[in-house]
Amino acid sequence: MQRRRKHRLDSESNCQKPPLNTGARCGSLGDAAGTAGNANLFEGTKHRHRPVITNFDGRGMKRPVQIMLAGILLLGGCTANHYRRSADREAAAVIAEKTPRVPNMDPKFTIETNGPISLDGLPILEKPEPAFGPEATAEVGSYIVSLEKALELAVKHSRAYQAAKESLYLKALGLTLARRKLQPAMTPILNGKATANFQHKTAHQVQNEVDTVTEERRITASGRATMEMLLHTGARITASFTTDFLRFFTGNSRASQTSALAAELTQPLLKGAGYRIAIENLTQAERDLLYALRNFTRYRKEFAVEIATAYYGVLRSKDEVRNSWRYYQNLQANVEREQAFADEGQRPLAYLGQLKQALLNAESQWVQSTRNYFQNLDSFKIRLGLPVKTRVVLDDQELERLQILHPSVNVEEAVQVALACRLDLQNQRDEYEDALRRVQVAASMLKPRLDIVSGVSVPGADSAIRPAPDFKNYQWYAGVDAELPFDKKAERNAYRAALIEKEQAARALELATDNIRLQILEDWRTLDQAKRNYEIREIGVKLSEQRVEEETLKQELGRGTARDLVDAQTDLINSKNARTAALISHTLARLQFWRDMGILMIQTNGLWEETKDADVKAHN
Repeated sequence: MQRRRKHRLDSESNCQKPPLNTGARCGSLGDAAGTAGNANLFEGTKHRHRPVITNFDGRGMKRPVQIMLAGILLLGGCTANHYRRSADREAAAVIAEKTPRVPNMDPKFTIETNGPISLDGLPILEKPEPAFGPEATAEVGSYIVSLEKALELAVKHSRAYQAAKESLYLKALGLTLARRKLQPAMTPILNGKATANFQHKTAHQVQNEVDTVTEERRITASGRATMEMLLHTGARITASFTTDFLRFFTGNSRASQTSALAAELTQPLLKGAGYRIAIENLTQAERDLLYALRNFTRYRKEFAVEIATAYYGVLRSKDEVRNSWRYYQNLQANVEREQAFADEGQRPLAYLGQLKQALLNAESQWVQSTRNYFQNLDSFKIRLGLPVKTRVVLDDQELERLQILHPSVNVEEAVQVALACRLDLQNQRDEYEDALRRVQVAASMLKPRLDIVSGVSVPGADSAIRPAPDFKNYQWYAGVDAELPFDKKAERNAYRAALIEKEQAARALELATDNIRLQILEDWRTLDQAKRNYEIREIGVKLSEQRVEEETLKQELGRGTARDLVDAQTDLINSKNARTAALISHTLARLQFWRDMGILMIQTNGLWEETKDADVKAHN
């Protein structure tokens, strides 16, 4: 018999007749009429159903839903930029807090990049450099960068310098997390779920066999907020608040909600007890940031010397190009003159051949020195963080302003100042103290665990109307939690390793002290040797100039030889190059001497302050 789908309204329902092919349900499904109506609704559609929740007023669900939505909106409203700014503020605060403890630390430290490179306002090279020959106009229109400007550009745009700043920043972030662990931490957990269960049952009504579907639909929600706090005594406080909500939308519509509150205190008495043990991780994080600040401050000194070394190296290459070009020009004039004598039969061809061979060698040297200069200049651009295509030249006046400024302090004074001012040695001393402290921590872990545990719990009120905790029916407890493990091998090994690390730290401190003494002695010898080398090269240049004048005069009188003239000119070019190198070497050796003593003061723009003998005596 063909069945016909029927649609019938519940006699106790106030709903209108639903449209065809809908799964709408009217009224309460807990009574017989509602059940019959539900059966007729699915008549002729065996094993087919489409449940829809209707008549949902949300009563009893209001507070949990509000809590969940508020939590979602609160967390969803915090963008990635918000977290970035928050991290930057905290890291900047901890760095600024410890900056006064580190002499010469940059007070304007930031890891923010400086945006596009701008060379506006710098002077521009207008005259070509004759020493570059065919490439004489290659540098015309380039920006002239002084040493001070080069250091400023390096501080702002150098990739290596930015990486050093970021390493310090990451240490600061680690400290913010370590500090956070000693503060009350709230952890809210919210979840909700809507479920619908279906069961097929067979019932006999009158003479027709009808398939019915019983359905149960409900919504559950739960929330949990936990707060943990570690005290300086080693005690740990844990407090939690939980709430659960359940509402049925089928059958006899009903709802229930319960809440509970609990708190517990755990205080170690033996293992892990004490102020120093409790804050060990925070103590180490605080000291690690201090070490990072010292390392970065020392890096600034090393970076300034490194940039100055590269800067003067480029100027030295350019000076070698000029000297090679002058040498080549002089030999070319000699060859032309001797060629005229040879054409008249007054010079042998072998003599002319020696000059031509020397001219070829001079040209090759000139071309090579030119190549070296442009190569060094391009490498220096990369060191500053500038694109290679940037058109810049270095200021020749920086080389002209160099002079011999030799310190008058003795070696022993320099050693004492270095032992007092070297930031890396201060780190070594503090790391030895860290090793001593870790021995104490490891010794504490050898003790048995004995904790005092106490807590209180407040159950929820037995009422669906007022689901708040019932403070009249609270429970409390107190006791002792003890652990006496027989296997202490891990703790034993950790303690023995801490003792070994303490001895290693002591030896590292002794080695660092001896290395600093050795480094100061070596710097002093290098500085003294550079001074003597410059004095020798200055005399050598004067002698070579006299010799070239003498050999040139002999050539004009027809009494000199080509080899003697070539040798004299070669010695002159080598003497000038050596004098420039000696002057630069002495300047850099002086900077390294102040740096290794720990008293080379760096300004915010990266330029150093010239150290005087009075400053050394003040530090001593």
